[in-house]
Amino acid sequence: MILSCNSCEKKFIVPDSAISNAGRLVQCSSCGNKWKQFPIKKRTTFTETKKLTKISQVPKNTTKIKKRKNKARVAPNLYTPEYLAKKHGIKISEKKITDKKGVKNTTNTNFGFYNSLIVFSILLILFLRILYFSQNLVVLKIPFLETYLNYLFESIKNIKEIIFNFFFTY
Repeated sequence: MILSCNSCEKKFIVPDSAISNAGRLVQCSSCGNKWKQFPIKKRTTFTETKKLTKISQVPKNTTKIKKRKNKARVAPNLYTPEYLAKKHGIKISEKKITDKKGVKNTTNTNFGFYNSLIVFSILLILFLRILYFSQNLVVLKIPFLETYLNYLFESIKNIKEIIFNFFFTY
């Protein structure tokens, strides 16, 4: 049975057994229009009956029935990695995870901004403390650095006092 949508005139092929005598609620997949469909009674004319009798006389093996190919949907697949990444920001790796013996599943983790900031400040403090304790040796080897080193360590002491005054005076 061929049904036709009332609003967009799109035609659909539906098996005859899908619609009973009481009718059935159907919906157009193109425009979304809903209507109650009753079975269509075919009217046969005199010329159609002649054609039917001629066709019925032909052996069934010689007639070829052409099958229609359904058009593929144009809508995107909702579960492809590209669609999920674009629409929802979800990144899925294409690698398959296998649980075999001897194979370790490793994940890459980033070091992060705060972790690198902590490591940088620890290394800076370590470098300054080594420079402070070896200040006399550096001055003996390179005498003109004495004023720069004194100025550096005096600035560090001033910053330290400012911080202590900020927290403990009020």
